[in-house]
Amino acid sequence: MNDFSDLLAANQTYTQSFDLAGFDGVARAGVAMVTCMDSRIDPLRMIGLHPGDAKILRNPGGRVTDQALVALVLGVNLLNVDRVLVVEHTRCAMASSTEADLRQKVGNAANVDASWMTLGAIDDQRATIINDVQRVRTHPLIRDSVLVGGFLYDVDSGKLEQVV
Repeated sequence: MNDFSDLLAANQTYTQSFDLAGFDGVARAGVAMVTCMDSRIDPLRMIGLHPGDAKILRNPGGRVTDQALVALVLGVNLLNVDRVLVVEHTRCAMASSTEADLRQKVGNAANVDASWMTLGAIDDQRATIINDVQRVRTHPLIRDSVLVGGFLYDVDSGKLEQVV
């Protein structure tokens, strides 16, 4: 037994009904989603999709980072993506604290100075969503025909509101 035994046991059960063998990895529904790493978000189910249908990119705050842009470029050009959702959510820790507060909390938890690290606090979620959508829309390797929308997900109701 190790610290992962419960997860490995669950994986054994999962393999008994696994049905994606041989799948080529394209986004069958043509969708990519950039969203937060928050465990209250179930990206596929919230939009009626299933494993294999979409590319899901997760990070703190659901931001379109440089790495998320690389993934979107690959998705659009090589993996069948023609619609991109940028999804932030209510009651997000990244939007509920200042950068200084987040650094202090991380530093306290790690018992190490974290003042040097950029964590990405969000001052205005709606403005951030609009800016991140624009960042995707104007990327030279993402063609104009790709639909890009920005959304705010309510973690208490499950509702997805289109912002842009």
